[in-house]
Amino acid sequence: MTSHTTPAGPEAGPAGPRAARRRLIRELLLVAGFFIVYKAGRLLSTDRTEEAFRNAERIWDAERTLRLPGEGAVQRLLLHGDALVHTANTYYAVVHFPATALFLIWLYIRRPAHYLWTRRVLAVLTGAALVLHLAYPLAPPRMLEAAQLIDTGQVYGPTVYRAAPDADTLANQFAAMPSLHFGWALMLALGVIAATSAKSPGGKAPSRWRLLWLLHPLLTLLVIVGTANHYWLDAVVAAVLLGAALLLVPRPRASGPHADPGTDPRADADMDADVRGLPDRQGAAAAVGAGQ
Repeated sequence: MTSHTTPAGPEAGPAGPRAARRRLIRELLLVAGFFIVYKAGRLLSTDRTEEAFRNAERIWDAERTLRLPGEGAVQRLLLHGDALVHTANTYYAVVHFPATALFLIWLYIRRPAHYLWTRRVLAVLTGAALVLHLAYPLAPPRMLEAAQLIDTGQVYGPTVYRAAPDADTLANQFAAMPSLHFGWALMLALGVIAATSAKSPGGKAPSRWRLLWLLHPLLTLLVIVGTANHYWLDAVVAAVLLGAALLLVPRPRASGPHADPGTDPRADADMDADVRGLPDRQGAAAAVGAGQ
């Protein structure tokens, strides 16, 4: 990447915010384009109903062979109160995408190098998930008669799926494995912990409270299983794919003894060229601001 993409400082004048906006638009188009490709790819396997149910029976039998706890145990906890199950359905329906988007925005502004790392990890994870969705269509446990589970979304609401999977043109209901709800939530937690793990310039150790972010994937796991949208193994496979993505994509490295990994966009030598194409904190804030 040529030098003209290097983030402009405050002294660069009006060109700085304009360049930051161009970089922001480029990132938005990149992320949106990848998401559209993923959603379109998922719909390619919507007509493989019989295969999806055969695979569901195999997954159910495999979980029983492995002596995993029944998904029904979690669902029974949710069904103790209408408010509880409704909250779980709402969490499943509305938290997944906004939480991930806000996480990426925060990284883009505050931790550019970690933003690039996270974007790449999520891209590898999501791409691998798409391949598995196409190769292994899977009906969720709410559709499997042997599971004897309730479709909590349809019964209690809200739901993101239509009652008849064949009539759902917006979602592939036979793409249960892996669970990107869990995979993205786990990456969100790990990403926040990684981005806030360095000592401050004054030598203050990072807060242990950041580990509480791990509650997000844990809660997500209970929600996706309790609402009968996913099997335990869907989350296990997502975690394995995420682990592989983390091994493939190098993490940012701090460049100095007091550097916060991500506050210096050129901290990671392996990502230097791409990071220089991202704004510094002032440039990112200017790009996100409405009138700058």
